[in-house]
Amino acid sequence: MAALKPSSSSLLRSSSLAPLFKSTPPSFLNLTLPNFPSRDFIEDGGPMKVNGGKDIVPNVIKAVEVARLRGILVVWVVREHDPLGRDVELFRRHLYAAGKVGPTSKGSAGAELVDGLVIKEGDYKLVKTRFSAFFATHLHSFLQGAGINSLVITGVQTPNCIRQTVFDAVALDYQPVTVIVDATAAATPDIHAANMFDMKNIGVATPTLQEWSKSEA
Repeated sequence: MAALKPSSSSLLRSSSLAPLFKSTPPSFLNLTLPNFPSRDFIEDGGPMKVNGGKDIVPNVIKAVEVARLRGILVVWVVREHDPLGRDVELFRRHLYAAGKVGPTSKGSAGAELVDGLVIKEGDYKLVKTRFSAFFATHLHSFLQGAGINSLVITGVQTPNCIRQTVFDAVALDYQPVTVIVDATAAATPDIHAANMFDMKNIGVATPTLQEWSKSEA
């Protein structure tokens, strides 16, 4: 989530992509934990660590590289919270008690992307405070203004930020929506697989990184 370049292939596009989207600049939507790459969700000792997160970092790095080579817009969706927790979900506010640095507090080390993930010139950074990248953000209007109709999504974790962003994207009629199965993760493989199954059942493409990288999309 830059100069936009039309691409016959897309991180977001599946092999079943309809002709309508073949000339549409796609967007690579990269979720930062609650989306993904932030240290608090990935590194050992992080207060929100997702057990499967560290293992997929190399694939997220590769997916971003492929997206840039294809001229696909990369959107980095990151969680950043008020240090006092005033914009965080109610069930997490106890983590921002006086004297504590809460998860992904703005300006904290935990809110930084993990090593290897770098926002470059031409990329776009979007800050969110809830699971879905579309909730209470300008993501939809930004993508519509850029003429983008298709999304490719990576990151963590599958049942929360990935799933809610995907379902909102489908509800908003983005097509195709692609989730790279081995560039996303959850706390356990079973949780990941169950959520991927649900997303596949609503028409979401779920290729591996290798399959997506070699596809025409």
